[in-house]
Amino acid sequence: MPHSIRNQKAKIQSAAFRRTRADHSSELVEDYVELIASLIDEKGEARGNDVALRLGVANATVVKMLKKLVDRGFVTQEPYRAIMLTGDGWALAEQGRRRHDIVENFLLTLGVSAETVFASKKSLVHE
Repeated sequence: MPHSIRNQKAKIQSAAFRRTRADHSSELVEDYVELIASLIDEKGEARGNDVALRLGVANATVVKMLKKLVDRGFVTQEPYRAIMLTGDGWALAEQGRRRHDIVENFLLTLGVSAETVFASKKSLVHE
């Protein structure tokens, strides 16, 4: 295979992988914000250790993501205080909730059991 064709294929593949990583990053941000909103609704506050427990990840992982969420303007947080959603954070959480509701309703319409549809949601929302 000529060198120029290999380079072109590599550039296309690289772009596809970059797009996939960006998409997954956006999904992860939305999941965190949605979970934080759920914790605030349920408990009146969200703390990093609660997020880590619900997601089954290390506190250090949550700390890194919270920094990204602060940098993107979705949350505010002071040391040893609860995590607060900004207006943009609440909007993103609501967008995620609506999207999940649409998917859940679609799966139920297809005949997927409610137990299956709601199993992953229950594990995140309830301890």
